[in-house]
Amino acid sequence: MLKKRYLLFTLYSFYTLVLSAFAIVLSIFYGLVFVLNMNYSEMPPLSRSLLSMMLLVYLVVLLVSSFTLLKQNYAAIAKNRLLENKILEGQLKLKEQELNYLKLQVHPHFLFNTLNTLYGYALKKSEETPDMILRLSNLLDYLLYQADKPLVSLSSEIEHIKDYLALEKMRYGSNLLVDLDLPENMEDISIAPMLFIPLVENSFKHGQFVDKKLSISIQLKINENRIEFTIENSVKSTENPIIENGIGLSNLEKRLELLYPDHHTLSVNRNSSSFEAQLSLIHSKIHQHV
Repeated sequence: MLKKRYLLFTLYSFYTLVLSAFAIVLSIFYGLVFVLNMNYSEMPPLSRSLLSMMLLVYLVVLLVSSFTLLKQNYAAIAKNRLLENKILEGQLKLKEQELNYLKLQVHPHFLFNTLNTLYGYALKKSEETPDMILRLSNLLDYLLYQADKPLVSLSSEIEHIKDYLALEKMRYGSNLLVDLDLPENMEDISIAPMLFIPLVENSFKHGQFVDKKLSISIQLKINENRIEFTIENSVKSTENPIIENGIGLSNLEKRLELLYPDHHTLSVNRNSSSFEAQLSLIHSKIHQHV
């Protein structure tokens, strides 16, 4: 039965029933003839009934069989749990490897954009180049020592964005308009690193000048249930706006699925004059920073 060979189990059960019934009858007859000398009145009351004897014997068999089946079932459950734990452990390691791979894709993408900015200033031999190098140094420090952590403080993530914006302001000068709307207290909240910077990079990558101005608006809201990060950049008017996700946004979506499954929403919208991306993280996945 345990091997699911039900036909043989039924056949063997029938054989066992017939042979055991024969053995019970034979034992009763042996006791009556050779032990009690055919004195039926001296037999125990219970043994006088063939049906009662069979019920008692089969009850013992049933109890032993039930105990064996329970033991087998417990062993199977323990084996399945061990197998499930190994599968979950393997899936966790696979997710960690995939997450590390996505981080490796984020770093070169970010550095490429930042170094291009620094290269442009170096060509101009600008006096602000040392300040740009210092800003870039801060960003590299964040990438090397913070981005590999599972969680960072929300304030450090925002400072990382401010350094990036400072570099872009040096590059664009008065042609760049940045509006930052940030809450005051962010020290006690932690998030996964490098979640907002791909959205900022994407705004500069796809932002367009309108009246010789590139406008970037960033808003961060924190309430009891969630964190909401919204960024909007200017684009030229078009009749049929088309939204295409680049490497940065595609990687961000994959990282969010790994880090915040079913606890985030990422929406991208474009209208005739602006491109907006909004990332919302549900509070149950926002941890207090230690």
